[in-house]
Amino acid sequence: MGRKSVYGMTLILMVICSIGSGLSFAHTPKSVMATLCFFRFWLGFGIGGDYPLSATIMSEYANKKTRGAFIAAVFAMQGFGILAGGIVTLIISSAFRAGFHEPAYQDDRVASTGTEADFVWRIILMLGAVPALLTYYWRMKMPETARYTALVAKNAKLAAADMSKVLQVELEDETEKMDEMVSRGANDFGLFSPQFARRHGLHLVGTATTWFLLDIAFYSQNLFQKDIFTSINWIPKARTMSALDEVFRISRAQTLIALCGTVPGYWFTVFLIDVVGRFAIQLMGFFMMTVFMLGLAVPYHHWTTPGNQIGFVVMYAFTFFFANFGPNATTFVVPAEIFPARLRSTCHGISAAAGKAGAMIGAFGFLYAAQDPHKPDAGYRPGIGVRNSLFVLAGVNLLGFMFTFLVPEANGKSLEEMSGEAQDDEDQARAAAAVQPSTA
Repeated sequence: MGRKSVYGMTLILMVICSIGSGLSFAHTPKSVMATLCFFRFWLGFGIGGDYPLSATIMSEYANKKTRGAFIAAVFAMQGFGILAGGIVTLIISSAFRAGFHEPAYQDDRVASTGTEADFVWRIILMLGAVPALLTYYWRMKMPETARYTALVAKNAKLAAADMSKVLQVELEDETEKMDEMVSRGANDFGLFSPQFARRHGLHLVGTATTWFLLDIAFYSQNLFQKDIFTSINWIPKARTMSALDEVFRISRAQTLIALCGTVPGYWFTVFLIDVVGRFAIQLMGFFMMTVFMLGLAVPYHHWTTPGNQIGFVVMYAFTFFFANFGPNATTFVVPAEIFPARLRSTCHGISAAAGKAGAMIGAFGFLYAAQDPHKPDAGYRPGIGVRNSLFVLAGVNLLGFMFTFLVPEANGKSLEEMSGEAQDDEDQARAAAAVQPSTA
């Protein structure tokens, strides 16, 4: 269907489902959760389409010298989104806390989650539609990428016209170049063909596996920050707070981590990815995440004693910094660079899907594994505890380091060089020269 068409569809889906999430009404709590899960599922469906499309579109528009920085900058805006989400949550929860004074959960279970608290999460989720809506006009004005139009849709004239529109100059010789691209017929093989398996099979295994392993560690960290902060006494126990207090305190802690670790890590990648290279940044990121995870796990009892919480938070922030100045950014960039045009978005989508499978394992796995072996939370079986869970995550990061060796370096190379399309052209030219009669 093309990058542009699906890009518009995913945006509309995200807007509708963000609003729908806040309007999850029903007669019982279980029904509210079921409706919310329905809208969050389809929101994830839209975001899951937006991931590969954003990376692919940027890679196909950018030049080889700055391509890495441009794709990484697209992803780095997620850092500002995380920060904005935390700030919005802080503002809304602060406003409601100032207007409504609710008792702690241990003092009055019902009153601690008053009807006002129900508005807070709904407003926060619905506001997620605003930035998406603001981009709709520009997405629809954007032309299809020339590489898709020429190599997949096989329309050389339109591809040349789109390139002229984007660059805002007349390109007289572009139609001839696009005709050449269309006539090559290179890389017309499918995803399940022997040619793809031979050329890019290991590359796909590498991009999918590293993203999978990263997200096991990254999402377990993200989704259970509050449990870790509580275990080191940085946030009070949930029962000692009202619902509004808990939202405020957790969002304050997560915003601080985003400000100190997440956002700087993203932008270090943007500025250095075309200098150092994708491969080196990913290796370094996985290695440093392993080191800092071990730094948290080995002296874990030291971090939980009063007076040492700040040190724990600093170490924890560094794991986020090296995730984002490392594999969290590069796993997004590389799949958009190393596969042929007709399979570029597909392979990026497969890699991202593998990552989200890792996110599910990380989220649920850490939830159960981090339970205290002697005093688990109500409704949970004893786990291996936070300390041992951190050791497991360190091992996962080490595996990610090893699987990075399956992923090629794309720094300074064109998309056609990386996908093998340029090599196909050279092979065809040599073959044509070999069959031409001698003119002695």
